[in-house]
Amino acid sequence: MAPIDPSAEPSKEVYNHGMSLDVENKRVQCCYCGKVVPGFSRLQHHLGGMRGNISECPDVPFEVKEFFRQGLVSLKVGHLLKKFRDLDHPMPPLKRACISNVKANFVKSQQAVSSQNKDNSIARNSLSKPTCVYKRRLPSQKECSDKDGLDSDSIMVKRSIGRFFLENGVDFCALASPSFHNMMSNFVKGDEMKRCIPSIAELKGWIFDDELHEIENYVKNVRLSWPRTGCSIQLDGWTDHLGRSLINVVVDCPEGPIYLRSSDISPLTKGANALQLLLEAVLEEVGIQNVIQIVAHTSSDYLEEVSKQLIENHRSLFWTVSATHCISRILDKIAAIWSIKVTLDKAKTITKFIYARAAVLKLLRKYISSHDLVKSSKINSATSFLTLENFLVEKSNLELMFISSEWVSSFWALSSEGKIVTNLIADSSFWSGVKFAVKASIPLVRAISLISGDSKPHMGFIYETMDQVKETISEEFGRKKTQYTPIWNIIDETWNTILHSPLHAAGYFLNPRLHYTEDFYSDTEVAGGLLITIVRMAGDQRTQDLISRQLDVYGGCRGDFKIGTDNNSRDSLSPATWWSRFGDHCPDLQKVAVRILSQTCNGAEVYGLRRDLAEKLLSSETTTMEYKQLLKVTNLHYNLKLKQYKMEAKFNIVSDESNPSEEWIQAEGDESEQMHHARRDMEFGLMNTSLKDEDSSSVPLNIQLKSSAV
Repeated sequence: MAPIDPSAEPSKEVYNHGMSLDVENKRVQCCYCGKVVPGFSRLQHHLGGMRGNISECPDVPFEVKEFFRQGLVSLKVGHLLKKFRDLDHPMPPLKRACISNVKANFVKSQQAVSSQNKDNSIARNSLSKPTCVYKRRLPSQKECSDKDGLDSDSIMVKRSIGRFFLENGVDFCALASPSFHNMMSNFVKGDEMKRCIPSIAELKGWIFDDELHEIENYVKNVRLSWPRTGCSIQLDGWTDHLGRSLINVVVDCPEGPIYLRSSDISPLTKGANALQLLLEAVLEEVGIQNVIQIVAHTSSDYLEEVSKQLIENHRSLFWTVSATHCISRILDKIAAIWSIKVTLDKAKTITKFIYARAAVLKLLRKYISSHDLVKSSKINSATSFLTLENFLVEKSNLELMFISSEWVSSFWALSSEGKIVTNLIADSSFWSGVKFAVKASIPLVRAISLISGDSKPHMGFIYETMDQVKETISEEFGRKKTQYTPIWNIIDETWNTILHSPLHAAGYFLNPRLHYTEDFYSDTEVAGGLLITIVRMAGDQRTQDLISRQLDVYGGCRGDFKIGTDNNSRDSLSPATWWSRFGDHCPDLQKVAVRILSQTCNGAEVYGLRRDLAEKLLSSETTTMEYKQLLKVTNLHYNLKLKQYKMEAKFNIVSDESNPSEEWIQAEGDESEQMHHARRDMEFGLMNTSLKDEDSSSVPLNIQLKSSAV
C-alpha cells in the first residue's frame, strides 16, 4: 500500500488506502482487509480503530492505524472546543491582534473537556476570554474551499454535484444561477440547501482536488493491468479553426480507456514527422511491450507511411484503422450510388418542407408514432439511413396524413411545394427506393451499434460481424446477385484495403464462442492472419513452436478447453476471460490469446471527447502556470468522461437531438436544391425514375445481425 505521508491531512490521505466501488463513493473497499464500508469518512474510523458505527480493520499496519487514530482524535477535540467556544463567542470569527493567553486558554479548554464531573458553568469559566483585542475578519479563500467540519453526507453530496460540473464541463458560475437553486429547491429545503450546494471556492478547491486525486488513483490501477492484457493506443485527430492538426491520444484496455495526452502535429510548424515522434514518445511512456496495436481514426497515405515506419521499428506492433470510421466510409459510398442518392434527395425534399413549416410539423407529429421523422445519429453517415428506415416505419401514417382533411384543406396543400411532397408520398417508386436503400445500409448501421455498443473488447468478433453483415444484405435482397453484389463490392474494397488486419483473423480463430461451433470456417485468410500474428507477437522461434503445438490442443478441444465448452462458459464469459480461466495448460498460447482478445476495434473518436479543451490546452497564448492548471482540468475532465463511458450499459447510435442545421432540415423561406430538382422532375414527368422494386409493401424491415456476433 501507499506509505503514510505524516504531513498530509487524514481526509485526503485516506484515498490512498481504499478503493471506491461506485461513482458516488458510497461503497469503499479497504485495501488491507477487503471490507466494504459506506464512504471514505467511515474508512478513516475503520483504519484508525475508532469503534462506533464501524468495526476496526484487523490487517491495517500499526503506523497507518496510529495516523488515522490521531487524526480522528484531533478532529473530535476540535469539534468539542468549537461547541464550548460558541457559548461565549456567538459572533463570526475574529482575528487576534495579539497571541497572549492563547496557549493557556487551550490548556484550560482541554481540562474542561476532560473534567466530566464539573458542570457547564465551571467549564465555561475555565475558557476565560483572552485579554487582547480582536478584529473582525472574513473567511479566507482557503477556509471557504476546505471541507473540514463537513459531515460525510455533505461531502458526498457536494462531490456528486461537483463531479457533474467537472465531468460535463459546466461553467462553475452556473452555481450562482437562480434557476439552478430553484431546481435544487425541489429536492431539498431550507438549511439542507447549504449542506448540498457547494460554493465556487469549494468546486475549485477541495472538490477539484479530491476528484483529481481519485481519478489519478483510477488511472494508476488501469495502468497496472496493461502488462497482463496488453493495450491499444487510440487516436482522434482533427483540424481546428486555426488550421492546426491536433490529436488526442487514449489508451484502451479491458479495465477501461484513459486519456494520455493531446498534441499539435501540424507539419508546417512541428515538422513532417511530428506524428511519428509523438507516437514513439507514447510507446515509450506506455511501454512497447504492453502495446498490441495503434488504432488510427482515419486512413491516408501519410498515416500509412507512418505506420510502415513504426512497424519496421517495432515488429510486434500492429496498425489498424477504427472499425466505426471504416463502416462509416462504406455507408458514405453506398449513399453515393446514383439510385440511392436520388431516393435520399427526395426524402430530404419531404423533411425540409415539413420542418420548415411549423403548422405542417405540428400535423406530422399528430400522425406519426415517433416524435420526429428525421433520426439524428452520433455517427453522421448513419443519419440518412436511420431516417429512411423511419420513413418505412411511418409509411402508413405519412400516407394517412397527406390524405387527411387537415392536410387537404390546408394552405400548404395547395402550394406547388406541397403538391410535390404529396406526390412523393403517393409515389410507389419512391418507397421502392427507400426499401432498397434500407436493405443495403441498415445491417452496416447495426454493425456500428454492436461494435460501439459497450466497452467490451470486440477483437474476437469483428471478423464474424462483417461476414454476417454481408450475409444479411444478401438475404434482404432475396440472394439476387445483381442487387446485392454492388454493395458487397463496396464492403470488400474497404475491408481488403483499410479495415482488415491479421489481428482480426487471429481474434476470430481464438474466440471459443466462434471456434467451437459447427459453422466455424478457417480459410487461408484466417490461417495466414493467425500465423502472422503469432510470429510477430511470440518473438523467438522456440515460443512459436510451443504455441503451434498448443494450437493443436485448442483445436482438438482437449484438456481444460473441453471443460470450458461443456459447462457453457464460452457463452457466458468474455473470450479473454475464458482463456484466462481454461488456458493454463497452454500458457504460451494463453498469453497471446488473452492479449489479442482484450483489444478494441475502435478509435478514440467514439468517446466523443470535447475538442475545445485540447485546443485551449495547446494554445500558444497560455502561460506556464495556466498550462499546468489547464492540463489538470483536461486530464480530470477527459478521464471522468472515459470512466463514465466504461460504466455505461449501452451505446445508442441514435442522438436525442435534431440539429436544425442538418442537411435534412432547413430554415423557412429557403427552397432546397432537392425541392428544385423535384419540381423539375414533376415538370418533365420524371418522378418515377428511381429504382423499381417488385415488393413495395409498407411492412418495415426487421434487419438484425445474429446475437453471436458480439
